[in-house]
Amino acid sequence: MLVLGLGVTGFAAADTLAELGARVLIAAQAPDDDRARILPVIGVDLLELESDDAIPDAVEQFDPELVIISPGFRPDHPFVAWAHQRDTAIWGDVELAWRLRDKVGVPAEWILVTGTNGKTTTTQLTATMLQEHGVRVAPCGNIGVPVLDAIRDPAGFDVLVVELSSFQLHWLPLDGPGALRPLASVCLNLADDHYDWHGGPEAYAAAKAKVYASTRVACVYNLADEATRVMVEDAEVQEGCRAIGFGASIPGPSDVGVVDDLLVDRAFLDERATTAIELGSLADVHAAGLATPHGLANTLAASALARAAGAAPVAVRDALRRFRVDHHRTELVLEAEGIAWVDDSKATNPHAAASALSAYRSVVWIVGGLLKGVDLAPLVEAHRHRLRAVIAIGVDRTAVLAAFERHAPGVPLFEVDEADTGAVMPTAVRTAAEVAQHGDTVLLAPAAASMDQFADYADRGTRFAAAVRQHAEGETHDGSATPAPQPGA
Repeated sequence: MLVLGLGVTGFAAADTLAELGARVLIAAQAPDDDRARILPVIGVDLLELESDDAIPDAVEQFDPELVIISPGFRPDHPFVAWAHQRDTAIWGDVELAWRLRDKVGVPAEWILVTGTNGKTTTTQLTATMLQEHGVRVAPCGNIGVPVLDAIRDPAGFDVLVVELSSFQLHWLPLDGPGALRPLASVCLNLADDHYDWHGGPEAYAAAKAKVYASTRVACVYNLADEATRVMVEDAEVQEGCRAIGFGASIPGPSDVGVVDDLLVDRAFLDERATTAIELGSLADVHAAGLATPHGLANTLAASALARAAGAAPVAVRDALRRFRVDHHRTELVLEAEGIAWVDDSKATNPHAAASALSAYRSVVWIVGGLLKGVDLAPLVEAHRHRLRAVIAIGVDRTAVLAAFERHAPGVPLFEVDEADTGAVMPTAVRTAAEVAQHGDTVLLAPAAASMDQFADYADRGTRFAAAVRQHAEGETHDGSATPAPQPGA
């Protein structure tokens, strides 16, 4: 078996196959040193690639029967073309896990979660609700714990709540023994993202829509996002599967929604035509750190998934009361002198940034990074009325500046032009402090990926929070942000 990549997914795949007695070769460029050192112990060979644009002779000679592909490998990658030419099967880690799910006992039920934004929070919250109900449950997949590790846990689980990226969904088959048949599934939303990887919006949407295929009990969709409803209508599901909507308004029959200040269920009860069940309150949502529009939407989606799997209403409520959102998701770093500093570094695309911006009245916005082929212009145009000022970060700020020059020319705009990445956030924070006024929110919601200047979104958010606290203590960096040229200047 050939495994492409030695990240978390690639290592889990190699470890699983080696445990089953397969001969395994990993091909990876710049492999992680710690994982590479473990491979001889588990009996896996490693081929370190100098580049990934040609197939080495060692791979040809290995002549694999199966290729397991890590999610980051694009569909047009040379190894993919090579496997297709040889008629060699290509599986992702999720398909492999599904095929092996009964190897340590009775297989767990699977609940699938995808969407452009909100996947991790919804996955975690769904698992917490099921745990409160007494279910042995594990959140896994793209959330950080490989699904292959979860299915091999000796203790076993009743339910796996599996977060799936569009990359993982791309490699899933729609039929045959590798096709998933989840208990419940959701696509939370669909917005511009990863078009560079998929080749365009149609392919991206098609990948996301796979989450609903062959669902058995409930296809949960977003009442405020027409694309998710269409996905459910077009999906080939198991007989008896129901479409369950969620939204921040009074729910119809078969929906989960909000009445006054209560979260209610009109989907999973016999008298749903005339009755609703209370699941919690908006005060519970706020205490959990989920008070933003997308936080409430994630809560309602998780409630629907948990109820589809049999969770009692009291379990949903109690889980919500003990849940706390992860770091870097509209996280309040501190509030001082009437100014709130909020870390939403997880907002790696315009859709997520829009939700964060919508939660605040007057914003000093820190934005920029790797845009992944998406256009910031609609986001800027929609939210320009709430912007006190904008601070542009990122190695290439051209597209960011162009969007503001065209759609928000009156908003003060500053560039952080720091060669030292360690100075980016201190400079951005100092500049934000100079322009922010009482009642403003300084919001890090970059609408872009982070890897041009930071290790990942968590590193970006951590550096922002540290810079905010240092500034509050009077320990600021002495760099400066440059006012961006205004049109006609």
